[in-house]
Amino acid sequence: MLVHPACELQLAQYLSNHLNEDGVFQTIVPTMTFIRESLPSEPIYRVNEPSICIVAQGEKQVFLGTEKYRYGPSSYIVSSIDLPLSGNVVKASAEKPYLAMKLELSHQDLFDIADMPHTNQSQNLDQKQALYIGRADRFLLDAAIRMAKLTETPEDIAMLSPLYKKEIIYRVLQGPHGVNLRQLAKAGTHIRHIQEVISYLLDHYTEPIKVEELAGSVNMSTATFHRHFKELTTMSPLQFQKQLRLQEARRLLFTERADAKEAAYQVGYESPTQFSREYARLFGVPPKEDARRFKEMEA
Repeated sequence: MLVHPACELQLAQYLSNHLNEDGVFQTIVPTMTFIRESLPSEPIYRVNEPSICIVAQGEKQVFLGTEKYRYGPSSYIVSSIDLPLSGNVVKASAEKPYLAMKLELSHQDLFDIADMPHTNQSQNLDQKQALYIGRADRFLLDAAIRMAKLTETPEDIAMLSPLYKKEIIYRVLQGPHGVNLRQLAKAGTHIRHIQEVISYLLDHYTEPIKVEELAGSVNMSTATFHRHFKELTTMSPLQFQKQLRLQEARRLLFTERADAKEAAYQVGYESPTQFSREYARLFGVPPKEDARRFKEMEA
């Protein structure tokens, strides 16, 4: 898959001209954000919704469980389901900041995928993980540039943004790993079933769960459900729930100023000691020290 240098440079130049400071910026185009970072960053932990992120400049790495994904210019990363990720920019400078554009995928976007034509016969049918990286060819980059430039012509957004977004999704679908995104759009596939369970866990992560009950809710045996869940997310259902709990606990510590014991109980832990141990394992430091460091960084 050939990348056209002019397209790569044009997207980077456009984002650079429209981003004067670091941050994540929601544009006037629905579901499209621009991202700029001029320094390598600390890991950020969050639940990433289904999305396509196209990098124009710089490099970033993302962790899903213990799996690492690193990507740079003219690469895109697709998250086909809701996933608890950690990620940080690893290559950026004031002269050449990390620049990217991100498109969130709605339920309607995913439903529309099922009706799109399928022409790539060389797709990787063994691709099972819900997060994957691809190389953006000139056709995808051209569509991304046109989508980005809609920020200059607000009167065109309502008519053209759905068309450009569908074109971007189509180009990703034709890539070697597009099969997972397509499977998510089809009723009855195991990917769709796992997404249903993940949606449930996002709403009920503070509650005790039984894997056999989750499996039964999507008409799978426990063994089959566990295998498909881990293939997609790299984690077991209980590990996935733990990630959700710990990420929310960190948010409570940082933004709600909760103490460690209070945060533990709010996210469903019965033992503050177990919470502190698992928190330190994920974030590298105990919750009290993590909260203290965050306050010092803010000051």
